Amino acid sequence: MATEESYPEELRYHPEHDWARVEGDQATFGITWFAQDSLGDVVFFDPPEVGATVAKDEPYTEVESVKAVSDVIAPLSGEILEVNAEAGTNPELINTDPYGGGWMVKVRLSDRSEVDDLLDVAAYKDLISD
Repeated sequence: MATEESYPEELRYHPEHDWARVEGDQATFGITWFAQDSLGDVVFFDPPEVGATVAKDEPYTEVESVKAVSDVIAPLSGEILEVNAEAGTNPELINTDPYGGGWMVKVRLSDRSEVDDLLDVAAYKDLISD
């Protein structure tokens, strides 16, 4: 069962329903409550390889739900430092704790200025309310 709808203030959001928690030159990525709710129960998450590079606006992995297989879009560019193996083993974390235990990857950012292109929580809520 999914958690209650939420969009943490401290995160930045990509229009494709991905979030980034930016801390210095690193960021943690995941999918938003809206994304996991739209997908339904996530049954499979295949974490990408540590050391791989991701490019802003490009897919870096897939999640499979009871409804569909969906690309996960990178909100920022960089090198993958860590993957959430726990979400690979227990993909339901993506539904039950999308901003905590359901994170997907941690990345060293290659271009910190890309953060300025992401949405704040108010802009993201406007986007999904349409």
